[in-house]
Amino acid sequence: MGKIEALLHKVYGTTPNDGNLQPKEAVAYAVAGFGQNFICTIIGSYLTVFMTDALLYGSANVMVGSVTGAMAVAYLMLGTRIFDALNDPIMGSIVDKTRTKYGKCRPYLKWMALPIAVMTLLCFNPFVSGGTVRTFVYIAVVYVIWSVVYTVVDVPYWALSSSMTNNTIVRGNLLTVTRLVCTLGAGIVTVGVPIITDLVTAKYKDPETGTVLPSEIYNNANALKWTYFVCALVFTVVAIPMFYYGFKNTKERIKSLENPPSLGHNLKLLFKNRELMLIVISGILGGARMVYTYTGGLYFARYVLHNDSWYSLITLLVVPGGLVASLLVPWMTKKFTKKWAYIYVHVLGAVVMFVMYFVGYDAPWKLILCAVGLVLLGIPQGANNILSYAMIGDTVDYLEWKTGERAEGICFAMQTLMNKIGMAVGAFIGVFSYDWAGINPTAADGIYITAEGSQTLWNLLVLSGALSMVGTIIPILFYRLTEKRQQQMVKEIAERKAAAGELAEDAE
Repeated sequence: MGKIEALLHKVYGTTPNDGNLQPKEAVAYAVAGFGQNFICTIIGSYLTVFMTDALLYGSANVMVGSVTGAMAVAYLMLGTRIFDALNDPIMGSIVDKTRTKYGKCRPYLKWMALPIAVMTLLCFNPFVSGGTVRTFVYIAVVYVIWSVVYTVVDVPYWALSSSMTNNTIVRGNLLTVTRLVCTLGAGIVTVGVPIITDLVTAKYKDPETGTVLPSEIYNNANALKWTYFVCALVFTVVAIPMFYYGFKNTKERIKSLENPPSLGHNLKLLFKNRELMLIVISGILGGARMVYTYTGGLYFARYVLHNDSWYSLITLLVVPGGLVASLLVPWMTKKFTKKWAYIYVHVLGAVVMFVMYFVGYDAPWKLILCAVGLVLLGIPQGANNILSYAMIGDTVDYLEWKTGERAEGICFAMQTLMNKIGMAVGAFIGVFSYDWAGINPTAADGIYITAEGSQTLWNLLVLSGALSMVGTIIPILFYRLTEKRQQQMVKEIAERKAAAGELAEDAE
């Protein structure tokens, strides 16, 4: 066994050739997640900005029906993503009913790689005309289809982790590394794209203020259209092989019942899983905790700081804390348990955001303090990305212990539901703040936002995040699963299966 393989066994807590999860599979699983995050991040972070600033729905004179273009975009993002989230339990049930020679989760990585790539590119179609109702309807239809296609690959991908192993420690390590890799993939997109858009549109801006010259507003918008499209093209082309690699090199070991359950039966199981419901409520209440790293943060960088690249810095500042937290999750769960580690990191996040809210940003020392705050805010972000998945994995074992059925498809669908509602809330608050702050990207005088509007944007983004940090803590206070209890449940499940096997043999 080579040094690298030995290191990977140590990282994942696996045993060589014992018939259980091996590092090669774990790495392949992470690679698929890396590619998946290229696609979900380009849509989640930039489709809204593509609509408001490249297609100019954020302009003061653009209306879609009886609402402003910006609010129409906000409602589209909120409605589509909530619709998408509500589809997750249905997809989870479909996963639980899937029976193929490849398993029930893996096949979707193979089947959906090309469809999700095509739909992503159609969302950033650079040939459409900006600011028209027809284009808005086109984007709305394509985005809804994209959301359905993405659900079909996202739900089984995360459910796959529970089918690869039922060892809570190994599964926790698997998810820790995978979420770390996923964060890296998302980070490349969130950091790289604003730098590229800044470079491409620099010639349309005043070199002293960094704002778009009034005479170049439409040239700037057209350049943004093509830049976002090319970025989406590059990321999807790179991501597709990663889906196939994940499909080819993973294995499902934990088998489900012979008879596939119905959707109605699965929904009943879902509501019997008390611990999972608490995690779901927590995730929904925490939907706005990272709003500053979504669309709202880019609007703040573009219109208040006058430089898209500042958004790259905002997201980069979060990375160190997130990386440290991700690496420390195994230690934190051992020291405090998953439940209390989750609570502690979000208490820290709430305190930091309230401090940032009251301090503000209108002086150099305040910006430095906020930069330190962003580093600290990476801690709850990095830890949450891992802890919530690991806790849901434990609730799958809890459900099997309680009912005899695992239903990992619909259980992990709740994680994707939480993620999508979080993205929906984040996008809505971002565009709502954009509209409420009075931003007008086609202002003839070149004043795209007032000083009062800048303060409004800051207040809405930071305060919503702080309150969301508090909200996400409350349900977890009532969460009862511990590592010790989970291990005991897995042991009892194994004993029941062994006893059932012996009874079946006796009957024969």
